[in-house]
Amino acid sequence: MMSYPFMQNAFIAGGFVAIVSAFVGVFVVARGMTFLTHVLSEIGFAGASFALFAGWSPLLGMMLFNVVATLSVGQLERRAKQTDLVTAAVSSIAIGLGVAFLTLSGKSGSGAMSILFGSIFSLSRSEVHMLVILSVVVLAMILLLLRPLRHFAFDAATADYTLAHPQVLTAVFTVIVAVVVAASAQAVGSLLIFVLVTLPAGAALRFGRSIWQMLTLAVLFAVGGMYAALVIAYWTNLPVSVYLALIEAGIYLVSLLKK
Repeated sequence: MMSYPFMQNAFIAGGFVAIVSAFVGVFVVARGMTFLTHVLSEIGFAGASFALFAGWSPLLGMMLFNVVATLSVGQLERRAKQTDLVTAAVSSIAIGLGVAFLTLSGKSGSGAMSILFGSIFSLSRSEVHMLVILSVVVLAMILLLLRPLRHFAFDAATADYTLAHPQVLTAVFTVIVAVVVAASAQAVGSLLIFVLVTLPAGAALRFGRSIWQMLTLAVLFAVGGMYAALVIAYWTNLPVSVYLALIEAGIYLVSLLKK
């Protein structure tokens, strides 16, 4: 199995994507921003569809749309009283644009399957290198910002008053989330992005007692689930996202038994 280049690429890319998703997921779940990952999945769908239409890499399209939309939603929410409606409006526009670009690209069938459910077995070596570089950059930024991010995520009530630049930190973190969501879509597709970002972290937060315990457990759950899903998908010829969703959901449901 590991003698095939596509499996080597899938294990390298899947491992790095799982690690960075777990790291970011701990802060996303602790801060109560899980809905953001769901919305970014729909915006990522529009970005990947536009990339197919324009002849770009889907990863580039998703990153571009996610980063621009994240910053735009942040600006609009500061002017609106009902922030959920702003998010719903942006989400609706993204889904409409995604369907339109996918239809215009002339790749509605195969293109939609690849975007919605991922295509980790078809990644080229250059795409794997891009994912590894993105993951390393995001991990470096999280480690540099670890102390303020811990305060931002786990003590939201006082973070706005005690952090030096809370709005800047919020903007930087949401951009990091947008990049990670775009990268994760390569493995699980835009439909199930939140699985890899939120469920391993949600389970880790129930068992961990310190930030490093939570990060370590989240990485173990995410990487273990990813590698198990890759092996099962190889032998059954079904999408990796199917098994990854079931495994991560199972880990989280088991974690609910802990009192």
